[in-house]
Amino acid sequence: MELIYSTGGREKYFKSNVVGDCVCRAIANATGMDYKQVYDLINSYAKKEHLSKRKKKKSNARNGVTKDTIWRILTDLGWKWIPTMLIGSGCQVHLNEKELPDGTLIVSVSKHLTCVKNRKLYDTYDCSRGGTRCVYGYYIKERS
Repeated sequence: MELIYSTGGREKYFKSNVVGDCVCRAIANATGMDYKQVYDLINSYAKKEHLSKRKKKKSNARNGVTKDTIWRILTDLGWKWIPTMLIGSGCQVHLNEKELPDGTLIVSVSKHLTCVKNRKLYDTYDCSRGGTRCVYGYYIKERS
């Protein structure tokens, strides 16, 4: 899969390259929204999260976002979750151009979220592991 290096516009606002902002980058790359606008949106949703015994800290656009918060943000923006891996099913879809549909996708892989546009990977590194990385599912923009 061809890699298009993209920070989603992070360099306009932050200098550091060592951050856990994959959710922010993926959403900015997929939607065309400004990085800072997505950053602030994620943090506003994170403020509404509830802490529990299992969930000790809130999400943060710079250091990681929970799956529930990602789902809330993207469904509110009009994206639909398409699961590609179910419990006990094993890996059915991999992060490569032959197994993903055309269009713009926000793809969930282990501990990472990335953007694929027309079968090209938009990220800061090649997270496909040579096309063998398992895709848990992806978000696709619902037609209005």
